[in-house]
Amino acid sequence: MNSEEEFYDAVTGFDSDNSSGEFSEALHKADVEVHHGHRSGRHNGDEPLQENGIKKHRTSLPAPMFTRSDFSVWSILKKCIGLELSKITMPIAFNEPLSFLQRITEYMEHTYLINKACCHSDPLERMQAVAAFAVSAVASQWERTGKPFNPLLGETYELIREDLGFRFISEQVSHHPPISAFYSEGLNQDFVFHGSIYPKLKFWGKSVEAEPRGTITLELLNTGDKCILNFKPCGLFGKELHRIEGHIQDKNKKKLAVIYGKWTECLWCVDPSTYENYKKNEKKGGDQKKPKPSEEPENDEADDMPEIQETVQFIPGSKLLWRISTRPPNSSQMYNFTSFAVSLNELEKGMEEVLAPTDCRLRPDIRHMENGEIDLASKEKERLEEKQRAARKERAKDEMEWKTRWFYQGTNPYLGTPDWLYSGGYFDRNFFDCPDIY
Repeated sequence: MNSEEEFYDAVTGFDSDNSSGEFSEALHKADVEVHHGHRSGRHNGDEPLQENGIKKHRTSLPAPMFTRSDFSVWSILKKCIGLELSKITMPIAFNEPLSFLQRITEYMEHTYLINKACCHSDPLERMQAVAAFAVSAVASQWERTGKPFNPLLGETYELIREDLGFRFISEQVSHHPPISAFYSEGLNQDFVFHGSIYPKLKFWGKSVEAEPRGTITLELLNTGDKCILNFKPCGLFGKELHRIEGHIQDKNKKKLAVIYGKWTECLWCVDPSTYENYKKNEKKGGDQKKPKPSEEPENDEADDMPEIQETVQFIPGSKLLWRISTRPPNSSQMYNFTSFAVSLNELEKGMEEVLAPTDCRLRPDIRHMENGEIDLASKEKERLEEKQRAARKERAKDEMEWKTRWFYQGTNPYLGTPDWLYSGGYFDRNFFDCPDIY
């Protein structure tokens, strides 16, 4: 699957000293095509927990999140109307203990949907799974009010999940503008997922304008089918809040299926004629049928019933593509993290000897914040930012350009547009020339 569009990302937060509803147009349209392509952690530093031979990941953070009641976001933002928020320094209390590179990794939480797409021989079934994966990528951002830490130039993050069948590497390849590049591959060599993200945010007094830019590509098997998803633009209390509508069409632009739902709840697929008849009946004021357990297809893909009451109006005959996973019971005390997000910054014993020295898990300000040491986290954040500024001045003095380590600027093989491509070699673990950023 190849998405040339700007992947809508509710992940972007405000930050730092560093200096709409459609995937293909600035805020929210996804235009998705399929092309041919060919560590777990330990709990509290002890031996990894095992269950049926599979490593278990931690289920909570070392310390609960800080209260933000002593800080006023408005006192900061009111001075910044019309400005780009990425250049505004925010108190660390508004952060969450993850780097933006780790936030990007949350795209992989529902990798089972990619695996399902790889197994389908029917192009329509395959595209339905791909569409569900595209929606699931933003689901973890629901109710996440904290902002991730801006990555330092040269910062990296790796994640190997044998249980989910993928490995992932990302790098902060540019500072001005801030660009994050990533590459992931299936351990069974059945998919490649890569891209780069350049988020821009502006505050307009009553609203925040998000303009995510970049290219996201998922390579599976070849097909001419295409999926278009529209994330409905809406105010905080509008009836269109969180809604998604779209369709799958063949190369002749014939609609094969209609997709609807909410990125915070679930995604359904239904025959186009059934959908149109339902909508006509709805306009006439006909009785609308609410979902019943007997009518909902079984979903044994590790997606439990959500902790919220679903508000999506069910259309009889629909097929369930995806449902949001239940969050940990203590999620509200952990920055509203999902179970997957809780595990991202876990550092097992001895991992320092294996990771690249630029990995997010080794970043001290994030580690202090995760441990509940906010004063130390704030001091370390200032130190790292000053170190980054000093390194930038030194390069300018010596007329040296920054050289990325794991990605290079090239051309997307399917779109012909500029892109950041993986150089390869990261998992050979030759880290001798990695920069000293911490």
